[in-house]
Amino acid sequence: MIIRHLFARFDRAGLLFMLIVGAAAVLVPLSNLLLPTASPFHVPTHVVSLVGKYLCYAILALSLDLVWGYCGILSLGHGAFFALGGYAMGMYLMRQIGPRGVYANPLLPDFMVFLNWKELPWFWYGFDMFPFAAAMVFLAPGVLAFLFGWLTFRSRVTGVYLSIITQAMTYALLLAFFRNDMGFGGNNGLTDFKDILGFNIQAQGTRLALFSATAVALVLCYVLARWMVTTAFGKVLIAVRDAESRSRFLGYRVEHYKLVAFTVSAAMAGLAGALYVPQVGIINPSEFSPANSIEAVIWVAVGGRGTLVGAALGAVLVNFLKTWFTTGMLAPYWLFLLGALFIGVTLALPKGIVGAVHEWSDKRRARRKAAAPAPQPAEQGT
Repeated sequence: MIIRHLFARFDRAGLLFMLIVGAAAVLVPLSNLLLPTASPFHVPTHVVSLVGKYLCYAILALSLDLVWGYCGILSLGHGAFFALGGYAMGMYLMRQIGPRGVYANPLLPDFMVFLNWKELPWFWYGFDMFPFAAAMVFLAPGVLAFLFGWLTFRSRVTGVYLSIITQAMTYALLLAFFRNDMGFGGNNGLTDFKDILGFNIQAQGTRLALFSATAVALVLCYVLARWMVTTAFGKVLIAVRDAESRSRFLGYRVEHYKLVAFTVSAAMAGLAGALYVPQVGIINPSEFSPANSIEAVIWVAVGGRGTLVGAALGAVLVNFLKTWFTTGMLAPYWLFLLGALFIGVTLALPKGIVGAVHEWSDKRRARRKAAAPAPQPAEQGT
């Protein structure tokens, strides 16, 4: 009964999306392991890692769509939450290196030994345990989002002013993490990871497991986001997006609804960052770059704001194009293409790809209904 009630909240696009991602979580690793490399259906390990990175971006786009598409909060700082989750995972991975580092220090990471640190900073304690690190993946971005949202939403900062403040927050963190004395590796960040949960992070099986975990996490995040926006809570979020003053006049504590959505969205972005780091093998302050947050907004706009599925689709599509363009002679022109793509979608498809498909489907259904013959009244018996 509960499962049936839950599935009733998903439309056909959502069910198809979960089916495709769930199938990929199983079929892609099987293709890599079981099929010979000469087979056209064999997925190489480096492609598995690349698609896994796309799925991490899809989770980030999903988290942004939750607050922008359904709550009207255009956050230009979600890259900060993504990076904080990545750093939490990176700190755990660094603690797993131990004496296998360049300087063979059993406690201090290599960059701390190089910078003549004498002892481990207090905020690094606990990261040698995976449960603690996993909790910090959600808590670090979640607590920051809660404090930031509490201050801004109480002050009724909205619109472009809120967007500018979120971008300023991201840039401030970028400058802070660049400093060597912060204890996060400075400009070089954290890298040279060895193990995760005792498994070699470079091993084929580990990479396949990380891919499957990312796909499952994407489905779970979609289920959570879809559940949030289809309940009474989600209806209030949409009301806040469309008419915040009227919602407040009707008695709703608007700042509370926005704060919950913003905090959950940040925690989801942190999860995306945590899954991203072991698959790419590095995390550095460039992940805080405001340009990354703006690029995430483009993903959502291209796929379809307020659709969830479209946000994930847009992230995968745009990053696939980025990979294709930046691996050849067209690399210098990628930013021009990205800008043109954003402008073109805004003008031609203001609702994004998925939003345009939904609109076309609704119009087609309406035309069919209008063209259908009217039912004849039943004849009255004599």
